Amino acid sequence: MEIEKLKLYKGKVRDVYFLGEDKLIICATDRISAFDFVLPNEIPGKGLALNRISLFWFEKTKHIIKNHLISSDFEEIKKISGVDLPQYLDGRSILAARAKRVNFECIVRGYITGSGWKEYVKNGSICGIKLPGRLKESQKLPQPIFTPSTKADKAHDENVSFNFMSNTIGDSLAEKIMEKSIELYEFAHNYLLERGIILADTKLEFGLLDDELILIDEAFTPDSSRFWNAQSLTCGKSPESYDKQFVRNWLMKSGWDLKTPPPPALPKDIIEKTVELYNKIEKKILL
Repeated sequence: MEIEKLKLYKGKVRDVYFLGEDKLIICATDRISAFDFVLPNEIPGKGLALNRISLFWFEKTKHIIKNHLISSDFEEIKKISGVDLPQYLDGRSILAARAKRVNFECIVRGYITGSGWKEYVKNGSICGIKLPGRLKESQKLPQPIFTPSTKADKAHDENVSFNFMSNTIGDSLAEKIMEKSIELYEFAHNYLLERGIILADTKLEFGLLDDELILIDEAFTPDSSRFWNAQSLTCGKSPESYDKQFVRNWLMKSGWDLKTPPPPALPKDIIEKTVELYNKIEKKILL
């Protein structure tokens, strides 16, 4: 069977091939998205780096929660799938169990920054969670907070309250997702802090496999997380980062309104710097 004959779903940055009812081949492409748009340029080697990072965390966190990984060995994936796979997929693909996705992005914030900082300045809260007064940008929160958003494959994600999530999927499942999200964040945060990196916030996704909650998609990558240089952290300003924020910062200064397609093309030097940052954080994580 040729891979072109398989049902293909193209996400913003991942291609998903369906193998029957219970398995998927998930390919991390070199596409990059920002502000819910796929940018015109690719970031060379990005998918390879993200796949390696996620595989590292899937192994490191399986004592906290199971995940969807079946295999990352290319030859084994070919054998199990029975599909003639193009060499491009090698190193950037996994064979995964097909779970029923929970349609929320599960965001854990340990520090106040980004859209959370803007909302705090305006309302003194983030996603309905009241925070102490007089916090400064980039300051560590008293404890990590769970701030879900809707999961929109084509449209824009929207921040929602935990109550909205609970009313949508049920109190018990929502509580478990929040508990596991914070536990995963705290584990990764503490691990990285010993390596001079602050995990400021992260986005996780979950699914149900035979009614069991599992971790899916990716884990603690520079696409889904903010990584800061711990030595450069100064409350009141944004510290040096090793993640997609670099691309977002350029887009915010580019003159594009961040809402109207198409997004602008990235200059060569921005692409090269992004490659450098992703390579740096991969090396720091995989030490």
